[in-house]
Amino acid sequence: MRTRIAIDAMGGDFAPFSIVAGAVLAQKAYGDSVELSLVGDKTQIEAELKNLNATDLPIKIVHSTQIIAMGDEPAESVRKKPDSSITVALGLQKSGQSQAFISAGNTGACMAASLIILGRLPAVNRPAIGAFFPTERGAALVLDVGANSDCKAINLYQFGLMGAIYFTQMFSNQNPRVGLLSIGEEKSKGNELTIASHKLLSAADLNFAGNIEGRDILKGKADVVICDGFVGNIILKFAESIDSFLGEIVRRQVRVNLLAKIGALLLQPAFKDLKKNLDSAEYGGAPLLGINGVSIICHGGSSPKAIKNAVRMAQNMVERDINRLIEERLAANGSYTPSEVKQK
Repeated sequence: MRTRIAIDAMGGDFAPFSIVAGAVLAQKAYGDSVELSLVGDKTQIEAELKNLNATDLPIKIVHSTQIIAMGDEPAESVRKKPDSSITVALGLQKSGQSQAFISAGNTGACMAASLIILGRLPAVNRPAIGAFFPTERGAALVLDVGANSDCKAINLYQFGLMGAIYFTQMFSNQNPRVGLLSIGEEKSKGNELTIASHKLLSAADLNFAGNIEGRDILKGKADVVICDGFVGNIILKFAESIDSFLGEIVRRQVRVNLLAKIGALLLQPAFKDLKKNLDSAEYGGAPLLGINGVSIICHGGSSPKAIKNAVRMAQNMVERDINRLIEERLAANGSYTPSEVKQK
């Protein structure tokens, strides 16, 4: 059975080329298992498909007349631009014409439109954006990385449940370790939010590893790392700078040191592996967990490879029925009310 996916063709730093090229790669790679719809300016999309010699592929085009720019105010732009590629693409999912949405456009607008058009899953207080980080043991899912700057303990508790379910399904890990990001391992360390969240997570049906520190993320001490969106987004932006920073250090040494140049040549295979491990395109995008649908948010500078992998991520979320599992897990663990959170 095909997974129907709507892709915002106009969002991103290199749209529509990078998005259309990514859809072409995905269609060729996944064939009849996906049904892709590119949403945006029909003339531009057709021109890109022609340049890529891909007009014969069964990729649908859904025309829209407006674009939400990166600098637009998220909620306002969703209201004022009802025919934007983001809004129209999500509308296809709301009407049942697609099962998933992908965009490399304005993150705030993607989140706002997902909330407005699709809504939240029952019992989910706030959705969270989850991003994968490379670790010494494979990968870790960090959430939230930007959807909620201010959180309550109930939110971090639910992030832990949703993150564990997602990690289990994506990596076939039946008992992922869930860690709470704090300034010390002791449960008494941290601010009011982390201390209260520790109590809720400890009582949940989770493999809770307790508090972890920032240095523990890349060590792979936890498979799922929980924090508020303010902290998570800072970590994400810092992590995105590591690749270019290391590359510049190596290039600088190679330019001034002959031995370093020889060493760099010998270590080229290792450098390629390192670059692959640090490349966010390997994961495709970041799921917005807790939405009553499937919404994948990609980096603004996403390459065609990233879009292709985002399609695979969206397909997996639909096929593995992630949202149903989240609903069932929340029902089994209980969804605390604000008053109950204060008591705990």
